[in-house]
Amino acid sequence: MTPSEPRWRRLEPDERREQIFTCAARLFAERPYAEVSTSDIAAEAGVARGLINHYFGTKRELYLAVIRRATTMPNVRPNLFPDGGGPIEERASTAVSWFLDMVVNQGKMWLTATSEGFGRDPEVEQILFESERKSADRVLDAVGVPPDAAERSKLNALLRAYNGMIKGAGREWLLRGALDRDQVHTLLHKSLVTLLLDVFPTVLKEPLDLTGHCTSV
Repeated sequence: MTPSEPRWRRLEPDERREQIFTCAARLFAERPYAEVSTSDIAAEAGVARGLINHYFGTKRELYLAVIRRATTMPNVRPNLFPDGGGPIEERASTAVSWFLDMVVNQGKMWLTATSEGFGRDPEVEQILFESERKSADRVLDAVGVPPDAAERSKLNALLRAYNGMIKGAGREWLLRGALDRDQVHTLLHKSLVTLLLDVFPTVLKEPLDLTGHCTSV
């Protein structure tokens, strides 16, 4: 945008909504919730404050929407595995890259939303739990665990436990700079493969056929 270009130029509703959302996410990542007002968000987005209420309702509803997006992996893209999946090691690598792309896109808000103690608010805590559950389900889908697999809920719980490593690795990469993206990818990829090929079958006491169904020995 050039200095002479008005910030209030006409946008399509979806574009305007996304603009407001992006500005709100940036402010919530930089300041405590109580220190961000709807006037601040409106000024940052270059819109009238009433548009925030129109698109999102209250500041609280907008805040919860920002947390939900920052912590939930998106649905698997149709072309994520163009060759029908491939070996589990390749699928796991693609899934990790897909996740790291999401983290980069979310920026500082992902770090803020996944920080320890962030979810002391019961409603936020519930959103974080649901986000972890949905994200784990999407990883299971991405690596080929069928929706009706036996003990899928237990596999989901194992991936939620793995999520602790994801959060730690993300902080070492994005916050402390102790690891780079390639190193984080290697850590998460190798750990995910071990989880899928060694831990899952051991916990389930049966081999898991990642091409379609859970098979009994």
